[in-house]
Formats: sequence, structure tokens, C-alpha cells
Amino acid sequence: MADEAGLDLVEIAPNSKPPVCKVLDLGKYKYQAQKKAAEARKKQKTFDVKEIKMRPNIDTHDYDVKMRNMRRFFEHGDKVKVTLRFRGREMAHQELGVQLLQRVKDEIDEIAKVEAEPKLEGRQMVMVLAPR
Repeated sequence: MADEAGLDLVEIAPNSKPPVCKVLDLGKYKYQAQKKAAEARKKQKTFDVKEIKMRPNIDTHDYDVKMRNMRRFFEHGDKVKVTLRFRGREMAHQELGVQLLQRVKDEIDEIAKVEAEPKLEGRQMVMVLAPR
């Protein structure tokens, strides 16, 4: 039947009793499957992880600029990794870093949620935020 129609005989379910076969144009079928996969990839939501770097004794204007950038990242649907780098004797005052990250968390609370709590990794403290 497939030869008469100029089509291919494709085995759909080889393990069933009896095996299930279908008469179709294999080239057209593969093309449509490829198009469907490409369309699914196009509609897939992707997000980046943006990084904001700060220091414990950041000035108010610099802090405001970083927060404005952070809000913009959340509007675009990106995650934000806040990195707080300690240098020299700043390591002795890690509580200042914790306070700064707590301030960031409180300010951004209505538009983002904390995905990874602040933790110290060597000389830097890292916190990951995701949009709500």
C-alpha cells in the first residue's frame, strides 16, 4: 500500500502485539517535527544570572545606582547574584556586610525573593535573588 501511494511505511510501536505501523511521508514528518521543536525552543523562557558587585562601605549614591540596575534586571526576568567583596581588614567586620545584604533584601522584597541566603565564600559573601 505504501509503495503504491509513494509513501513510507513507518513502525510506530514495535513492542506492542501486533506491531503498529503507519503509512506516511517520512521526510515531511521529520520536517514538521523539527519545526515543532524549533517553535518550542523559541517560546521557551530563558533567564540570565546578572551579578552586582559591592563593597561593605559602599556610598549611598553608588548603592542607589546598583539598586536601580537590580530592579531593571528583575523587570527583564533575570536572576541577580549580589557579591559583597571584603578586602584587607574588612574581613574583621563581616557584620557590616550582613547588614548591607539585609538592607538589599528588605528594599527589594516586594519584587524579588531570596533564592540563596547570604553565605561567606572565602573573601566574598554571596546572595542570589530571583524575580517574583
